[in-house]
Amino acid sequence: MEVWEALDGLKKKAMADRCLRQELLNTKEGTNPLSTFCRISTEAGFPLYEMDLLSYGEDSYAAMRRSTNGGGENSPMLEGEDDYYELFLTELLKYQEPEK
Repeated sequence: MEVWEALDGLKKKAMADRCLRQELLNTKEGTNPLSTFCRISTEAGFPLYEMDLLSYGEDSYAAMRRSTNGGGENSPMLEGEDDYYELFLTELLKYQEPEK
């Protein structure tokens, strides 16, 4: 399963399952957030590994950078290197139920 497929499937499952969504959001508070996130994802049926997730973001960013102005050292800085863990959590927060 590709990284994007795992993230997409996990997001859909987390949006439908409040407990899973909260468990994923809580990973940010742990001592090793990315490792915990990947463990939870794998247990939920969407295998993710830390290096795959990290390299996916770096590879995507590198491809964008190469495509702008010929790439290389003179290409313009792009807004933020994609951190798919952070982007995923940000999307989940959109679906967080307001506290009562």
